[in-house]
Amino acid sequence: MEYLAYFAAGLFLANGIPHFVNGVSGRKFQSPFASPPGVGESPPMVNVIWGLANLILGYILVFGVGEFETGLSLDVLLMMAGFCIMALVLTWHFGRVRNPSES
Repeated sequence: MEYLAYFAAGLFLANGIPHFVNGVSGRKFQSPFASPPGVGESPPMVNVIWGLANLILGYILVFGVGEFETGLSLDVLLMMAGFCIMALVLTWHFGRVRNPSES
């Protein structure tokens, strides 16, 4: 169960970054709260809150579940696998939504 939590933590941490960064930069950005969800843009404040929620949940999953082992460990590898997978999925999704002519 801990390994699943670390993998999920990577997913949430990667998802939090674009929402938080766009929000604190004052830019509208896609969010699940827009219309249509994930395609429409939400105001910066919504993205900051959504980004923070993802980052906090990722932190809780890393440090609140089991004994997270740092260094070159299965814990870190699983978290990074989740992070990389989500980063690739977000790149694909936001690339299609923000630049439809390039997909």
